[in-house]
Parts: sequence; structure tokens; C-alpha cells
Amino acid sequence: MQMAKLSEPFDVLDFVLNQGNGVKGLSDTRLKTVPNQFIQPIEDRIHVAPPTSSDSSSSSSIPIIDASNWDNDDPKVSESICEAAEKFGFFQIINHGVPLEVLENVMEAGHRFFGLPVEERRKYIFNGKNNTNTRVQLKTSFTPHKEKVLEWKDYLTHIYCNGDNGSVEDEDDPKGSDSWPSVSRDQLLEYMKWAKPVIKRLLKVLMKGLNVEEIDATKENLLMGTLIVNFNYYPICPNPDLTAGVGPHSDVSTITILLQDDTGGLYVRGRTDWIHVTPVKGALIVNIGDVLQIMSNDRYKSVEHRAVTSARKHRISVPIFVNPGPNAVMGPLPEALQLGEKPIYKQVLYSDYFNYFFSKPHEGKQTIEYAKI
Repeated sequence: MQMAKLSEPFDVLDFVLNQGNGVKGLSDTRLKTVPNQFIQPIEDRIHVAPPTSSDSSSSSSIPIIDASNWDNDDPKVSESICEAAEKFGFFQIINHGVPLEVLENVMEAGHRFFGLPVEERRKYIFNGKNNTNTRVQLKTSFTPHKEKVLEWKDYLTHIYCNGDNGSVEDEDDPKGSDSWPSVSRDQLLEYMKWAKPVIKRLLKVLMKGLNVEEIDATKENLLMGTLIVNFNYYPICPNPDLTAGVGPHSDVSTITILLQDDTGGLYVRGRTDWIHVTPVKGALIVNIGDVLQIMSNDRYKSVEHRAVTSARKHRISVPIFVNPGPNAVMGPLPEALQLGEKPIYKQVLYSDYFNYFFSKPHEGKQTIEYAKI
């Protein structure tokens, strides 16, 4: 395809969205400048120096917590996690128990999927009309038909369910995983097998910080009734300073566990500026989602974050969104109101909250207003 054709506004959208080439296909044309549809307004751009893999400014980044002793219920680990959830909403954990090989294999699997011929990738495209497979979907940007400016990102999203009752206890092979791409399925399932105990341990610690002593089946469905795991793919971009990999937003999860590569590019909103989350080999990034902010009645904080693109290399990240079951009703936990606090949020059906988030472009922390009294 000739570059001149890609410069036509209608044809760019047709090429990326309707023809299913995605941003990856656009990047593969080796275009020299970003099409207008991806250029962010000046006021929405992030004005920071491009991250490098050698960036070691950890003193200005988010907390890094050594979890090596949490199997022994070390109170210092629990205190560090709860303090980070309250003050920062983001932290990294190291020595968490997931083997480095498992982490590296799942990252390689993501690159393998996006390295497939476009004809193979198109099999997983979600267009909201004629898709019969809802367990794995390939998408571009965020809500491309509602966004004024598109994000420079493709992503493959996998719904991880473990049985007809939606419990995360009944499985080793989640229902629907047979439809996942064969080039990445085994590595993704192996990663999830190791990640689930980490998720449960984190939730146990965070709940204890809210005076919840036991996570029964009802609370487990409320906290982690659905797990969604993505391959987020940010292709090489000719003008990273003009684009957004992901626009500012907070997650609508309970918590999110993120594995990022060594490219860098994740930024968290600080008090005065955006803070770069420095890649740490073998670390998992944990961030508090809106759901846990609501359940904790604002004790734990979900925080805006965003991602930038790179002109040097393709960037990939693997987030696990730990979400309530779709039929779960969320609101401030009774245990979080024991000291007589007034609830800030109403009771909301999680599927309504989730669908509201995906009905519009990214817009910072605005989604949580939907749940306020």
C-alpha cells in the first residue's frame, strides 16, 4: 500500500479499524509521521523526557516492596503494601514467587502473537457485531468509534473463567481458553497459574487492612469474580511526543497486576507531575482500582496512569485486571465503616460500572463519580 493513501483521513481509519490491520499494521508500513487521527492536543500531551531502560531514578518512582517473607506473614510486608495502597495507589513487588522464566515466556508469547501475519491476527478482531467468541478479542485504541483522537495501541484481551459458577477455585484449564491463540495460550495459562496465588495473597493483605478477617465465597466473587488478562502492544511510533499509548485513566478493577518490559513508558500521576514507573527486572506492578477505592470508602486510592510510545522498539505489557463478578454489587464494605464513617459511594452493580467505563473515551478519574452518593 502506498504511503500517500495512508495520509487520507478516511482511509487511515478504514485501514486500521475496518480492514483490521490495527496500529501494528500502520507501524509496519514504516510511515514517517503519525496520521492526524493519532495526534493528541497539545494540552493532553505528556511533557517528559523519553524513558530509557537505564533510567534508575527509583527515588522519584513508586515504592518497591520485597515480598520474600510474606509466606511467613511478615507484618512489615503487609504494612508496606497497605501503606502503599493508601498513599500511592501504585507499587512494585519483587520476590513474589513467580519464576522469572514464566514472566519472560509470557512476554515472548505476546510478541509472538503480534508477530503473526495480519491474516492470522484478524481472526480475533472484535467489532461488536458478529463475534461469537467472547473469550478472546483483538482491539485497537480504547473506544475508537467514540474517541476524538486514537491511542497508539492494539491489545488482545482474554477472559479467564474457571467453571460455570465463575469461581476461581475449580480449574486448571479455564473455560474458553481453547479459543485463545495457540502461539501464546500455554504461556499465558502458566503465567495465570503462578499469578493467582499472588493475587489472593495481595487481596488477603489489603482486606485485612480494612478489618476484613476472612474472604468467603461471596467476598471472593466480589473481589475477583472475573480475571481479564491482556497483551497490550504499543508498536514503534515515528512521533512518540505527539501520541498517547494509553490516555490518562484509573482502572475499574479491584486491583491490577501489570508485567511490563524493559522499554519503560508507564507514568503515574503524582502530586505535581507524572512519575515514570522504572522497569525492574522480575517485578510485578500492582495498582489499586476504582473498585477497591469504593470498597475502602477512599482509604485506598486508585490513581490515574498513562503510557507513552517509543520510536526505538515495540513495547508490550501484560496486565491482569482482577474484577468483581459481573453480577456483584459493590459499595463501601461494612468493615470499612466501623468507626462511624459516612459512606461516600452508593451500591452499584459492577457490570453497570464496567459498561459505563467502556462507553466513553478515557477521561482521567471521572468514572468513579458514577458511584458517588
